[in-house]
Amino acid sequence: MRNRVAALAAAVIAAGLVGVAGAPAEAGRAGGPDRGLLQCAGGTVDSAAKIRYRSERMIDAPLRTVWKIQTDVERWPTWQKPVLSSKRLDRGPLRPGSSFRWTTPVPETALNPATTLVVTSTVRQLQQQRCLRWNGPAIGTGLTIDEGVHVWTFTEVDGRVLVRTEETWRGAQVEQDVNFSTTALSGGLETWLTELKTLAERECERPGARR
Repeated sequence: MRNRVAALAAAVIAAGLVGVAGAPAEAGRAGGPDRGLLQCAGGTVDSAAKIRYRSERMIDAPLRTVWKIQTDVERWPTWQKPVLSSKRLDRGPLRPGSSFRWTTPVPETALNPATTLVVTSTVRQLQQQRCLRWNGPAIGTGLTIDEGVHVWTFTEVDGRVLVRTEETWRGAQVEQDVNFSTTALSGGLETWLTELKTLAERECERPGARR
């Protein structure tokens, strides 16, 4: 079973969702000091989940820019290179009830052939330019997260944006090695925050960009 968890981590690494790129301003995992769960319209991550990680990043860009990048889910493959595809399953502005399905490559391991991890996310709460919360499973050949719950908050601070994120995982497979899975989750969130910051700040530097 430990090999299964290692295979899952390998898949996440291959997806570019694991990696430490700069020290986070604030980070925490299950079992550490609890500053209270992040909330969006009263919804939080899974408080009973064994696998949990939280972090944040200050982004020197307008709130509207950061929000647009994050919520344009079909654009994710253009700034998260290992995301093979991302497709809305409904139309119109992202809102509670909206779903999207995105895919990422999984390398061949001793346990499974090269395959694709399919993540299906449904927005449960959304407050415009303030917060997002979605959940759903991630499934690949021999790799399963039964449910991930992800919360994001966006706060203006002196013309910049403080982005906070917290995510939990549930599932017998990933819970076989909580520390290992939490490390995989933490790397994914740190990379996501860094790439979001990089793109938002770069877009503000383009000629004609409004701050």
